[in-house]
Amino acid sequence: MRANRRSFLRGLALSALAASSTAFAAPLEKVKDLGVLRVGLYADNRPWSWDQGGKVAGIDADIARALAEALGVRADLQLFLAGEDISDDLRNVVWRGGLLGFQPCDVMLHVPFERQLMQAEDNVVFLAPYYRETFGAACSRDGGNCEAVPAAFKGRPITVELASIPDFYLLGHAGGTLAKDLIHVPTGYDAAAALADGSADFTVATTAQIEAVVADHADAGIKVRKGPLPMMMSPGWDIGIAVKENSRNLGFRLEEVLEQMIADGRMAAIFKSHGVNWKPALSAQS
Repeated sequence: MRANRRSFLRGLALSALAASSTAFAAPLEKVKDLGVLRVGLYADNRPWSWDQGGKVAGIDADIARALAEALGVRADLQLFLAGEDISDDLRNVVWRGGLLGFQPCDVMLHVPFERQLMQAEDNVVFLAPYYRETFGAACSRDGGNCEAVPAAFKGRPITVELASIPDFYLLGHAGGTLAKDLIHVPTGYDAAAALADGSADFTVATTAQIEAVVADHADAGIKVRKGPLPMMMSPGWDIGIAVKENSRNLGFRLEEVLEQMIADGRMAAIFKSHGVNWKPALSAQS
């Protein structure tokens, strides 16, 4: 189905080109001519992308470098702060640029691959779902039974990323019984990392954040919940890439590279190097 979807989108692009030879620039050729692929990545988004001593590290950073290498160009990784919503990010990073002089990127990674978003954003093209994100929970070494309902941790320190889905979930869990126990931190990785030093007993975060922290603190004895979270409001989502609407040829080429990386095991290897188990996007399997 993915091949059919890509063929359909290519047909649309070719039709537009036939209607006007100047309707689309040649972003793929431009990238190759300049010798640089400018990639937009979220800042402070460990294990996906973050600044590590002046170098951009993370799963998405490694994927971006692999994409640039496949094109035979250099990767220019640009970290940006998340806006109020994903539409702000797409506008600032992909199709218009930021108000403070941030220049648009050739491609943005870690973009939700969701139908509703695609229908709302006509300035960008969404492609190549490469991972399925989900939520999980974990406990400290002495945190008790991690398979218990979250309400069982009432009266104990619970870390969670501020204003995130896990935050809303825990605030509303069991009638708000855990509200006074929540310790808000900047990221889900920070929330899980608090389990390593014993400053928290329980957390809810994305599966990738939890797995990365467990790998980074292998001796901390962090326990990962195996069962599903009761009444979790989100079943998860796919993540992919986004390019400007007139950059379809670049997007198609990058999608091909990502498919090759998935097929030959390079994608899973990148995830494994950061302690995260790669999971295929659901939309890529339909």
